[in-house]
Amino acid sequence: MASISASVGSVLPLRQSDSALCSQAVGRGSETADTRRAGLSAWDNGCAGKKLSLASSRLLRQSQSKSRTVARVTPTLSSAQPAPSLDKEISVAVPDFAKAIPLGRHTLNDLITPVENDLQMLNENLKSVVGARHPVLMSAAEQIFGAGGKRMRPALVLLVALGTAQLMGLDGIQPKQRRLAEISEMLHTASLMHDDVLDDSTQRRGQATVHQLYGTRVAVLAGDYLFAQSSWFLANLDNLEVIKLISQVIADFANGEIQQASSLFDADLTFEQYTEKSFFKTASLIAASTKSAAIFSGCRPDACNAMFDYGKHLGLSFQVVDDILDFTQTTEQLGKPAGSDLASGNLTAPALFALRHPTIGPQLRDLVDSEFVEEGSLEQAVQLVLASGGVEKARAMAEEHGRSAKRSLEMLPEGDAKRSLLGMVDYVLERLF
Repeated sequence: MASISASVGSVLPLRQSDSALCSQAVGRGSETADTRRAGLSAWDNGCAGKKLSLASSRLLRQSQSKSRTVARVTPTLSSAQPAPSLDKEISVAVPDFAKAIPLGRHTLNDLITPVENDLQMLNENLKSVVGARHPVLMSAAEQIFGAGGKRMRPALVLLVALGTAQLMGLDGIQPKQRRLAEISEMLHTASLMHDDVLDDSTQRRGQATVHQLYGTRVAVLAGDYLFAQSSWFLANLDNLEVIKLISQVIADFANGEIQQASSLFDADLTFEQYTEKSFFKTASLIAASTKSAAIFSGCRPDACNAMFDYGKHLGLSFQVVDDILDFTQTTEQLGKPAGSDLASGNLTAPALFALRHPTIGPQLRDLVDSEFVEEGSLEQAVQLVLASGGVEKARAMAEEHGRSAKRSLEMLPEGDAKRSLLGMVDYVLERLF
């Protein structure tokens, strides 16, 4: 890891004391109420104007891209033959580790066994929440919650609830923790539906997206309804600390989207900016939810912050792995178009590492700056990323976050819940194989 740490600088978060956990850009667990109010106020004040400026600049960039002629950039690795399809390029150029199949893989079904019955009830409750009072959304609800989702986030909440209940000598999962699990999945699903509209995505989990099937209006309304209903459920948990934690997640979702929109095709994006955006979009919800589960078990602040730390690093590891898979899997394997992040200008860990390669980096930068308007340039960019070692370095980054997540579980007593939480880290990393 020495060489990776040197490449990334201070980006790979090391184990920190609980008291310092949230002093970093990707931390939230110990902020004061005043700090949060100040931060949210500043964000709110600048949000409207920033959205308009982002939209305007993006339209201008698209117009310029269509009108200009971009000189063809021919990377060293390209051939005289026409560039193959992106799926074919990925299938022949993936790194060796991504082709290997390790023994003893974890399955999600095995890991969620301790909370399996709770998750079944949760799934039925979620369908009824959207469809029961608003029949127009019934079909959308079936599509949303019946599309093969892993329910990983509510499973994590319930497993932390079990583990911390054992730590505190309680009798299993509490009703408020079950409701918290539902809230976490509702927020996650609402954010995905809005993301699909913003990105004009046609597929998720191998199925058509809600806005593709029912139109943008229904998708936005369904997402808004889930956000509103989750906020109502959250208020009825009657715990101010948890309300603040989860409310911050909603602000983080918006902040992450704005950061991503403002940095498209930015070859100078730093790892710090990438990690912060990844926290906002993915890890914030997991971290806040796992900490909240510990709060409802009555855990001490150090244990609550350790659960936040677990969720933060697990979420960051998950996001880095997702970003790797965009380069190493096909559309059929991903359940969404392969290479979609790079195509849209969303530069993730593998591409950021590749941009720092002494010889490949300048070639890739030229392609990124062209916004892939030249036919075959996207496929060439994917090939350069794979050849640069960027995928392997990103994998090391994901593994470092995984180790940090596991260290955060040291205070939990041995048992089924802790074994499953440890296994979740392995499960996330095993998606690479």
